Amino acid sequence: PCLPFLPKFPAFDDLYCKYCFVYGHDWAPTTGLEEGISQITSKNRDAQQALVWNFPIDITFKSTNPSGWPQIVVSVYGPDLFGNDVVRGYGAVHVPFTPGSHRRTIPMFVPESTSKLQKITSWLIGRHPEFTDPKVVAQGEGREVITVRSQGFVTISFNVVTKDMKKLGYDVSPSDMQNPSVVSLTDGIHNH
Repeated sequence: PCLPFLPKFPAFDDLYCKYCFVYGHDWAPTTGLEEGISQITSKNRDAQQALVWNFPIDITFKSTNPSGWPQIVVSVYGPDLFGNDVVRGYGAVHVPFTPGSHRRTIPMFVPESTSKLQKITSWLIGRHPEFTDPKVVAQGEGREVITVRSQGFVTISFNVVTKDMKKLGYDVSPSDMQNPSVVSLTDGIHNH
């Protein structure tokens, strides 16, 4: 996928992004980088104050099983009042199933301290809660015990190309942009 990123974080400026992919055991990247970092973007000085990261990501995966379809995990960072880089948001979205151009808006969130004392201490020392591995946002295990706060959005443009999906029994034609369907075995059996 080729991915220009459009972040929306009204309260923040001078942001950069780290990305990585999470995928199942049957998936393997064949070309491209699985993780990377963008440049720092500043708000445009116009009325919209848009932030834009124009950095294409080109990666190719192969698999014979749709289970564990790749997701992109985005982590946004920027300076706090003391100039320390702190996380401004985490989010994840599946790479679209269907070939073609797609835009996905990812709601971003940040982990929060659970007590007032932890919140005050983290503000004073400039260390806010962060995930040691941002890939946790694309997985379900353990997330139910994490306190988070919504904070911003990132819109990603995808250009997806698929190959040999029909040979494997999957119809991901652009006519059904939201849900690929499994081809029924009875569709291929004809009584003579």
